Amino acid sequence: MPKKSTNMSGLQCLASENIWFDKPLYDEAEKCFYEGANGPPSQESEVNAILQDIAKSRQNILQSLNGAKAALLPKARQQRPRNRNSSSHAGGDQELVTRMKSMELENHTLHKVVAEMRAALQTLENRVATLEKSPSAKAAPVQAAPVKQVQNGDDEDEDDDMDLFGSDDEDDEEAERLKQERLDAYAAKKSKKPALIAKSSLLLDVKPWDDETDMAKLEECVRSVQMEGLLWGASKLVPVGYGIKKLQITCVIEDDKVGTDILEEEITKFEDFIQSIDVAAFNKI
Repeated sequence: MPKKSTNMSGLQCLASENIWFDKPLYDEAEKCFYEGANGPPSQESEVNAILQDIAKSRQNILQSLNGAKAALLPKARQQRPRNRNSSSHAGGDQELVTRMKSMELENHTLHKVVAEMRAALQTLENRVATLEKSPSAKAAPVQAAPVKQVQNGDDEDEDDDMDLFGSDDEDDEEAERLKQERLDAYAAKKSKKPALIAKSSLLLDVKPWDDETDMAKLEECVRSVQMEGLLWGASKLVPVGYGIKKLQITCVIEDDKVGTDILEEEITKFEDFIQSIDVAAFNKI
């Protein structure tokens, strides 16, 4: 019994503990959220970060060189007594050599970092130059051409003999030609796409006058109505009551060419067989 109570008390203690086992997962999710909210770093921020790293590296190199000079100058100026034993000279020289080796190693590492940063900066400059040479980058000078023309006009009014900016007629003609070619290509591409035809499916209820009406003749009259954009489908006779049956027929129409009102008017012209017509169902295709 005492062992059981001890186990129960241990479980109760664990149950009462408030430990956040999933905290690293929530911290990672919060970090991803803020990174997504801030957005990816721009190309300009990457260049600025690289320039800052280069400046810090240069500062570290200068500090290291200044520290080496400060350490060497006092020892060079200091006049050591001639009667100092050889063991002290050896210990000082060994310490100086050790410090010089560490500084050379640090300097070599800093030079390597600077070289990598310069390579990354050169890569970014090449990418910027490539983007500037792309057609999207060339569109900006074409838009700025009218401003230059206005400036040219002002200069010509001031001094007709001096042309500081030159003529932009050739640039305007080239830009206009490229614009026209793109418009023609877009029009040709758009013309090749098939036009979307809006169609509808109708279910018509055609009612006769009485039970003596010839339903076969009635259906023949209905199907005799022909229009562009009209396609008749299946049909059947549905009992209404007192021996009278109605003709239920389906058809597909093009919305731009055939209207339901025009179709009803054409069908009801056969007034010897048809009493009325109703649209039982109308669905877009």
